[in-house]
Amino acid sequence: MNILMVLTTHDELGASGKKTGFWLEEFAAPYYAFKDAGADVTLASPLGGQPPLDPKSDTPNFQTEDTRRFRADPVAKASLASTVKLSGISADDYDAVFYAGGHGVMWDLAEDPASIALIETMFAANKPVAAVCHGSAVFRHTKAPDGAPLVRGKKVAGYTNTEEAASGLTEVVPYLVEDMLKQNGGLYSKADNFRSHAVADGNLVTGQNPASSKRVAAEVVNLLSRPSW
Repeated sequence: MNILMVLTTHDELGASGKKTGFWLEEFAAPYYAFKDAGADVTLASPLGGQPPLDPKSDTPNFQTEDTRRFRADPVAKASLASTVKLSGISADDYDAVFYAGGHGVMWDLAEDPASIALIETMFAANKPVAAVCHGSAVFRHTKAPDGAPLVRGKKVAGYTNTEEAASGLTEVVPYLVEDMLKQNGGLYSKADNFRSHAVADGNLVTGQNPASSKRVAAEVVNLLSRPSW
């Protein structure tokens, strides 16, 4: 299994003056789920190199077994520090793609032509395309082979409006992930705030929030383990 993990390189939280980036748990949990399943994992980002970490995700309240494992893993830290530039990636080289979240995704990856083309190519080839939390923002402009929004008529999840409100960022973000997925015709579902919730619809796998990261990754591994894949 060759799995591509994509992270944001945008570090400004709108006009708030605060920093953002990728969310640590949403990288660490899937990374180890994939590695422990025997996958070869490549890390990519729009600019390449070290992607910015959302500082809030590195505070004590948000640490997990996986984030602590990452902090003690020099190989993983070296890989993260040298992500491949996304524009140089070929979909042919990977069996699945996973987008970690963090608010930064809404500003760069959601609008990135290389990311949009990658998702559309992998989706059309029936390869698993997965995202968690704000990672689901990458489906803002993506199209299915028939030209319709990629998520139209598909079961999807992503950071909820009420979770964004609880984070105090409803007026900071450029749009709300839940609203965008619904506007694009997605069959959106959710659990209570910050509870684990993930859905799979064919080769499309999405999760609601950081707590959903492991479930999304596990579903990707499950899809790749099936004989038809």
